[in-house]
Amino acid sequence: MRTHLILIAAFVCAVVQAHSHSFADDQPHDSQPNVVWIIADDLGPELACYGYPEVETPHLDRLAAQGRRFAKAFSTAPVCSSSRSAFQTGRYQTSIGCYHHMTRDQKELSVPTVIDWMRDAGYFISHGNGEAGNQKASKYGVNYPYDKKTHFDAYDWSEREPGQPFFAQVHIHEPHRQFVKSDRERPNAPIPPYYPEHPITRADWSNYLATIEAMDQKVGQVLDRLDSEGVSENTLVIFFGDHGRPHVRGKQWLYDGGLHTPLIVRWPAKLANATVENGMASLLDLVPTTLEAAGIDVPELPGKSLLDQDWQGHAQLFAARDRCGDAPDRIRSVRTERFKYIRNFHPEKPYLQLSSYKKLSYPVETLMKVLHAEGRWDSLMMAETRPEEELYDLKADPFEMNNLAASPDHDETLKQLRGAVDDWIQRTGDQGGVDESLTVDMEALMAEKQTWYERTMKRRGLDPDVSDQEYLKWWAIELGVD
Repeated sequence: MRTHLILIAAFVCAVVQAHSHSFADDQPHDSQPNVVWIIADDLGPELACYGYPEVETPHLDRLAAQGRRFAKAFSTAPVCSSSRSAFQTGRYQTSIGCYHHMTRDQKELSVPTVIDWMRDAGYFISHGNGEAGNQKASKYGVNYPYDKKTHFDAYDWSEREPGQPFFAQVHIHEPHRQFVKSDRERPNAPIPPYYPEHPITRADWSNYLATIEAMDQKVGQVLDRLDSEGVSENTLVIFFGDHGRPHVRGKQWLYDGGLHTPLIVRWPAKLANATVENGMASLLDLVPTTLEAAGIDVPELPGKSLLDQDWQGHAQLFAARDRCGDAPDRIRSVRTERFKYIRNFHPEKPYLQLSSYKKLSYPVETLMKVLHAEGRWDSLMMAETRPEEELYDLKADPFEMNNLAASPDHDETLKQLRGAVDDWIQRTGDQGGVDESLTVDMEALMAEKQTWYERTMKRRGLDPDVSDQEYLKWWAIELGVD
């Protein structure tokens, strides 16, 4: 059986190579380049090429060794649909009405997406998983309506006309939860200090790294396909995560854990030397970069091209978090090289306010609650309310654990960054202050989320009102922790 499968795979590979080389021959290197976005779901910078130990990412390491690796790249939102709405349009999600995560009240766009621009320039638009001949859509996950039958030309770029350049978005599910099971312990894997050092933390983190390794293998398959088709030289590949890691203080928070993501750009025909760029980059830079590569006039947008020979990065990066599922909120932030300022518009809410998604997905959240109740763990995250403002010195405190907002020594910095957020809200037309209940039946939405939570817990054999202590026991069994 195994031999039979190998022979079939070899035959398919040979057919793909023979078919695709005809496209390569028809597309000279001075023509419009192909563009491939490879998008990982929920990915922090825990890659070997970013210096992280105990994780094997040979394919992304290879990509970084052949292109530009941006050491400080950030999303504009710490959750998928809001962030994706932003980087697909090149505009802040708060400016185009797409700031709540997967809202029922989807906003008709009054601005083009990158797909619109690229199609108008003659590009074939594909939206699959990067496997030749794929006939299944990948995640798009934005907060504006679109028709799958017309938004993309096909699920795979092999269906294009000979010589036609393609713009492919390859969406990889990993390392989104649920994680794959790690095949080994990773005792030297650094874990953020705002997590308890505990077997449950270690097991969950190790599974996260194993899932990153699974994602890397899928990236390798896409890169190998480009090589086999003979189009790698004149294909701009941009790899990134849609936002930061899926952990407590990561996804759905505006700390760097929720916003910092890898970003790697490779284009052998134009970027001859591998470099590491330390200036701050934004996922809003993806659209200007893509349009410039395609020879399209770049409109006035917040981002800048990542292809600039003398990349300087951004002086300030802004981000926003609004309602995520059944956890309404409004938070805004600005980051400089040195400082992070966060404004909580609902300081009456706890850091660990009820979120069905996080309760179902994050074992460390339950662990923290249990240890705190036992008097064995305390941190900023356990507070019942939040300060209106947070300020962190990222040089001295890279994990954002010491709030300096009340420090007289940082009063001037606080005022400057407070003013920067005020200006950004006005300048960009931040719509986050609009009461969502004016257009959405919030009671029905919350009931829907509660029903989903209860059904999931029952499938796990748990009472939806299970205590944190009993729930932690379930997590221990699930993670294989004694």
